[in-house]
Amino acid sequence: MKVLYVTSESYPFAVSGGLGDVAYALPKALRRRLIGCRVVLPLYSAVPQELRDNMKFLTSFSVPVSWRRQYCGVFEAKVGGVIYYLLDNQYYFKRDGLYGHYDDAERFAFLSRAVLEMLEHIDFAPEIIHCNDWQTALTPVYLSLFYSRSEKLKSIKSVFTIHNIQYQGKYGTEILEDVFGLSGQDEQMLKYDDCVNLMKGAVEAAHKVTTVSPTYAREILDPWYSHGLDPILKERMWKLGGIINGIDYDVYNPAQDNDIFESYSAEDMAGKTVNKSGLQKLAGLPESPDPPLVGVISRLVEHKGFDLVREIMQGLLERDVQVVLLGAGDWVYENYFKGLAEKFPKKISVTLGFDPALAHKIYAGSDIFLMPSKSEPCGLAQMVALRYGSIPVVRETGGLRDTVSDSGDGQGNGFTFQGYDSTDFFFAVTRALEAYAQRDSWSELVARAMACDNSWGRSANEYIRLYKSLLK
Repeated sequence: MKVLYVTSESYPFAVSGGLGDVAYALPKALRRRLIGCRVVLPLYSAVPQELRDNMKFLTSFSVPVSWRRQYCGVFEAKVGGVIYYLLDNQYYFKRDGLYGHYDDAERFAFLSRAVLEMLEHIDFAPEIIHCNDWQTALTPVYLSLFYSRSEKLKSIKSVFTIHNIQYQGKYGTEILEDVFGLSGQDEQMLKYDDCVNLMKGAVEAAHKVTTVSPTYAREILDPWYSHGLDPILKERMWKLGGIINGIDYDVYNPAQDNDIFESYSAEDMAGKTVNKSGLQKLAGLPESPDPPLVGVISRLVEHKGFDLVREIMQGLLERDVQVVLLGAGDWVYENYFKGLAEKFPKKISVTLGFDPALAHKIYAGSDIFLMPSKSEPCGLAQMVALRYGSIPVVRETGGLRDTVSDSGDGQGNGFTFQGYDSTDFFFAVTRALEAYAQRDSWSELVARAMACDNSWGRSANEYIRLYKSLLK
């Protein structure tokens, strides 16, 4: 089976968020299962020179962008055993930043069409094209409208994954013909609510639509979560499903992590205590094994649940606990937590920004991990916390619900609450603190958490089943 994974970003070339990590880890996991998966993305100016030095030029051609044609060069690179195609057009991609430009609609229309044109010029014939988020949403649209007679492309099946439905690629209808090259009946595929909606077009055109967790696939049928796209999704429920993301077990492995103070595993937990002590010292907190150490790593924004965190934090710090927070976001929350750190310097440490090495130390050194998101398509932090034996307290939404189960029955791997309410959240945290005091049963809980399989291997198997169902 051959798969072309289409993305607007991928580690190690250019990354701005979680999509870049997924676009690196999933193809690698598919290849390990003997799936011929290759990745295509833009050749941004942000791609490091050391990676450019190892690229090979393959070919060039022109890409139709409505009434004009634009140059596209194809460079090939190989990372982690996976072949990457990087599409070169300096006018569109030699800029600072990946997104946020005035002509993003045209830039990513070019990318979506260039992917299909590339397949006419290289020696790779995928059976599946797997596209991701609005930046590549036009690929299944163009495949359906313009390439149905291409001998090489006409039998290709398309998959479109929604990583976050909030970002749909909405534009004015005036660009339909001049930028996208669509008119007449064809333009109806993109029109929605008096505007152009690229994600809507992909949902219409793709053979299968996935999200990054089963629960999120159900939630986006609800207007509260769907950002207006629920009517279209409900009409096409037959093609919609959810596959939970994974985490890279090579990167997140407490037994072989150079960023933590001492390695440890579920079989030998001695290093977990060393990491707690090291984190306390680094954070300027009193070194003691007794108080539960609560970790928080997140963007400090409301949809991550920080209005709830702010409501409970004062009461939490009045208990025998310590908190280490790492993140950046809205100035309201940044200022609030800076003020807390000044008021309770021996109870809470706050680092604004993001430091990957410190994040690993927080996962390894904390006992409890807070993630009370208002919405969470998948979430990775809770899975990393489980991997490192830091017990998550989460709201039952999206991927949090699919990966964390309440331990009240003695079988779960964390603590959960349902309503988006600070009282419910505080009660869940209280239950976690009470469980921590029962050290024998807590050790069993930590062992269950670390035994959870959230690897990309499991997720890759689900995608392979999806691909095979399309090819039958």
